[in-house]
Amino acid sequence: MYLPRIALLATLLMLPACAALPPGQRDAHDPFERVNRSMYRFNVAADRAVFRPTAQLWRAAVPEPVRSGLDNFAVNLSYPTTIVNDLFQGKFTDGGRDLSRLLVNSVFGLGFFDPATAAGLERHQEDFGQTLGKWGVHSGPYLMLPLFGPSNLRDAPAKLVDNFTDARTYLSDPYARWGLWVVNKAQLRAKLLDSDALLERAYDPYALVRSAWLQHREYAVRDGNVDASESDLPADEEAPPPDQP
Repeated sequence: MYLPRIALLATLLMLPACAALPPGQRDAHDPFERVNRSMYRFNVAADRAVFRPTAQLWRAAVPEPVRSGLDNFAVNLSYPTTIVNDLFQGKFTDGGRDLSRLLVNSVFGLGFFDPATAAGLERHQEDFGQTLGKWGVHSGPYLMLPLFGPSNLRDAPAKLVDNFTDARTYLSDPYARWGLWVVNKAQLRAKLLDSDALLERAYDPYALVRSAWLQHREYAVRDGNVDASESDLPADEEAPPPDQP
């Protein structure tokens, strides 16, 4: 399943601020809210001090084709994670298409270009956390991780498993390995710069991020087959109907 993470997050950030619970009430998905809010404040401070300025400099100093090419290269190296989890989830057709996508972009795109999309092989995004969710493992409580951001008790340790299927892990040169990681994160943050103002205008940015991430993650685990009547999210965390602002 293809998940345009940036577009989806930007859309969810436009949810009304009423997504926050009334004072004194706890969200059932967030029993560690006090600790999570403290971690969120730490992440915001780190973003303002380091990550946002780095992303702004990255976008201003590096031409878009170069940014896109380096990002494609990093994504291409990490793409075996998606292929492996396609297979773990029994998505053999997607697995075959994703393997073809990897080969096309590696051979004809040299890793820096994306001819596979033009050929109709769209990008998917799968990870071990989604695989566990697919096979019925409960997400557990919401967690705000230092520097890594939103997660939950199921997905946080699953990231360690994903490292073993990411080709970047096996690069012998640490400068290349960490350089690609920095490039990927800088490009991701740069794509989110235009959404910053939406978040800053929110009455409770923490609750808004939590609501957006929970819905995004459920959408990913269920391959988009999300029915509001079956959702695990509380009623006040549901997205508004399409005709609402």
